[in-house]
Amino acid sequence: MSMLQIAGLNVWFGAARNRVHAVKAASFSVAEGESFGLVGESGSGKSTILRAITGLASTGSGQIEVEGQPVPARRPKPFFKTVQMVFQDPYASLHPRHSIDQVLGETLHLHGFKDIDNRVMQLLDDVGLGQKFRFRYPHQLSGGQRQRVAIARALAPEPKLLLLDEPTSALDVSVQAEILNLLADLRQNHALTYLMVSHDLSVVGHMCNRLAVMKDGEIVEIMDVSALRRMEATHPYSQHLLQASV
Repeated sequence: MSMLQIAGLNVWFGAARNRVHAVKAASFSVAEGESFGLVGESGSGKSTILRAITGLASTGSGQIEVEGQPVPARRPKPFFKTVQMVFQDPYASLHPRHSIDQVLGETLHLHGFKDIDNRVMQLLDDVGLGQKFRFRYPHQLSGGQRQRVAIARALAPEPKLLLLDEPTSALDVSVQAEILNLLADLRQNHALTYLMVSHDLSVVGHMCNRLAVMKDGEIVEIMDVSALRRMEATHPYSQHLLQASV
C-alpha cells in the first residue's frame, strides 16, 4: 500500500516576472513502512516538497495523496494526526517560554487525547530523555535533547508518516548518529513511514530504502539505496553527487 503519492507537483513563489519555480513536476511514491530520501544541493527543492505536503508552501499544482486519499488545499485536522514534521532547527521549532511538559501536553490536548500526564512521560521515555526533563525549558537542553523533544512532539498525535527535514544537520557530529539511530528504532517500534530530506548521502544510505535525487527543482533520478552504495547512479548529476561524497 502507498502511504504517500506525489504526482506532477509544482510549487512556485512570487508572480509574473518574479515567479520562482521551486519544484517542477515532481512525482514519486512512498510505500507504507518505507523510508524514502530526497537528496540534492541546497535550493534544489527538497524541503519545499515537505512544506507543500503540509500546506506550508501553498502556491502550486499537482496531486498529493496520503493513504490513497487526495489531500485538500486546506489541510483538515485529521491530516495532522496522520502526518507530522520534524524541522531542521530544534531550537527555532520549540517555544522558548514553554516547558517540555507544556510543549507535549498542549500537542496532546489539541489532538483530543486524554490521560495526558502518562502520555507525556511515555513520549519522553520513547525518545530516550526520561521524566527528569519534563519541566525543563528549551534553553536548558542541548541541541540533541531539543531535537528529541521535537521528535516526541511529532510522535504525540500517533502519526503514520513523519516528514524529516534535515533532522540532524543542525546538531554536533557527536550526537547526529544518536538521533539517526533513535529515528531508526522509532520507525520500527511505531510502524512509521519516513520521508527524509538530507544533503548527506551517508545519512540517506543509513536511513532510507530508496531515494530521489533533485536538481533545480526537478527529480532527475529515483534509485534504491543498494544502487547508491554500489555507486551505480545513471544520471550525470547523481553521479556527480556520489563522486563528491567519496
